[in-house]
Formats: sequence, structure tokens, C-alpha cells
Amino acid sequence: MYVTGILVGFVAWFLVRYLAAGIYTVDQNERAVKTVWGRAQRVPKVTTLDDPIAEHLRPEERERYRYPQLRIIPPGGPHFRWPWERIHKVNIATQTANMAYDPEDPRANHGGTMLEAVTKDQLNVGLTGQIRYRVAERNLYAYVFGVKDPIIHVMGYFISVLRERIANFEAPAREGDPVSAPTGDAILSAGVSINDLRKNLRDLNEHMEQECLSSSARYGVVLDASLITGIDPPQEVESALAAINTAHNSVSSDISLAQASADQKIVQSRRAVEIETLRAQAEIEPLTSLAQQLGLLRKSGPEALSAYLRNVRLSLFGAAERAIMEVER
Repeated sequence: MYVTGILVGFVAWFLVRYLAAGIYTVDQNERAVKTVWGRAQRVPKVTTLDDPIAEHLRPEERERYRYPQLRIIPPGGPHFRWPWERIHKVNIATQTANMAYDPEDPRANHGGTMLEAVTKDQLNVGLTGQIRYRVAERNLYAYVFGVKDPIIHVMGYFISVLRERIANFEAPAREGDPVSAPTGDAILSAGVSINDLRKNLRDLNEHMEQECLSSSARYGVVLDASLITGIDPPQEVESALAAINTAHNSVSSDISLAQASADQKIVQSRRAVEIETLRAQAEIEPLTSLAQQLGLLRKSGPEALSAYLRNVRLSLFGAAERAIMEVER
């Protein structure tokens, strides 16, 4: 009886421990992969190099980041696993992180609030912003098994690309831009450099998105968007930068006012020319009509023109109050 109780207890424990606990489900925003004796279930003879996500890898990186494609367990359930199998669930929802956040040391980068970078003028600037990322469903092997901590790798990769871009950034030349100051004027040069970075934030964000397209093939993380919102100058040049911006705005305002005044004078001159032209046409029109009438009278006969002139004189004499006649002596 005692042995039978032990056997019944063991069977009950086995059923609860390995069979009932082997039932699992996958949430809507999750994907899962199964390992059997520690080896993930794979799609035979298919790797990430056969997927479009590998097209952003450089040729020398393709063999390094060759990962097998895994069998993905979609949302739903219930599913069952044996005791020698293990389920790895991954959240594929889009997440947001401060670009200054350091997963290994939260105290770094001013407590995860501002990222420092060096410009081409050898000055430190503070960068603030966010990045949006999600797990690449088509490369779960890299995220789950290939990289120990993929978020740390992606953040480090993003920051290195961003700092390299800031260090080599040059504003695109545009027509009408003022000539830059001499290289010896460090403060003015720094102000122009920071202003150029601020003016080209959109181009900077687009460049970061293009450079990080390979992160899904590298680490199994897709960078959805990069949003750099602020670039702060060093404290020692902040006042000088404000003065430069004020002077630049003043010059731009004076140029705009001068251009508006010149445009207004040009419009007024054109209008005056149109008015004088209309006046001249109004004065010429009666003379032209009179010439046409005299031409028609002349064609009617030699006496018609004399009669016309006599009638005109008579009408003038009738309208005049006093007439002076010249008498020959």
C-alpha cells in the first residue's frame, strides 16, 4: 500500500510538472521559437542572407551575420511542449528609448538625459532625442541566440554612427549663404557649425535611419525612426552663439526690408510707366481719328476740305466771346 501511494504520487507530480505545465499560449504582440534539447527549430537551408533584410549589409559583413531562419510560432494557443523542449517568447511591439540611455550604466550621459558628441570644430555639444525600435521577426535567431544583449549592441551602434556623423558634418553649400569666418576665430566657427547642425536636423535624422537599416540583419532589431530634437552648444560659447544669431537675424531682417523696398519701388515704377503710356495713347487717339477724317474728306474732293475748315472756323467763332481780326494795311 505504501509503495502504491508513492507511485500514484509520483505519477501525479509528473503529470502536473511536465504535462500540465507544458501547455502555453503566445500573445498577440509576441512571437515564439522552440528549442529541442537546446537547439532551435530551423527552416532547412534558409539563412538571413536569403532575406531582403541582408541587402543593407556590406559585402565583408555578409558571412559574419549569416544566421539561420527559425520556425516562428504565431500568436494563439494553447500549444504544448515536452519537458525537453523550451519556448522563447519575444515581444515585437515598437518601443521608445532615450538616445542617451545606457543600458549598462544608467548614470552615464548625465543620467540618460543628454548625449555628448564632438563637432568638426573640436567642441562638445549635447544631443537630446529618442529612437523607436522593435524586434525583427525575420531575424529572431540574432535577437534570441546570436547576441547576448541586442539592445546594448543597437544603442552602441546607433551612438557610434551618430557621433561619427556629427564629427564629420558639413552643411550643404547653398546660394546666398554668408561667407564663413576665418578658421582662427574659434567661437564664430563653432557658432556657425552648431547653427548648421540645427538647421539640418531633418537631414541628420534621415541619415541615421539610412545608416541603421542593417541593424535588423546584424542584431535582429529594426530601427523604426530616429528623432533628434535638440543640439545644445557648450556653456562657454553659448553667449557668443546668441550674439552671432542676433547679428545674423538683424542682417537678414535688413536685407529682407531692403529687398521689399526695392520690389515696391519697381512695382510703383512699372505702374507709373503704364499710366503715362495710357495718357499718351489717350492724347494720340483724337489726333489719329482727326487725321483719318481729314483723309476721307480729301478723297471726297478738293472743295470738301475747304468747306470742313470753314465750318470749323464758324463753330469756333460762334463759341468765342471776342474775335480779333488781322487787317492788312
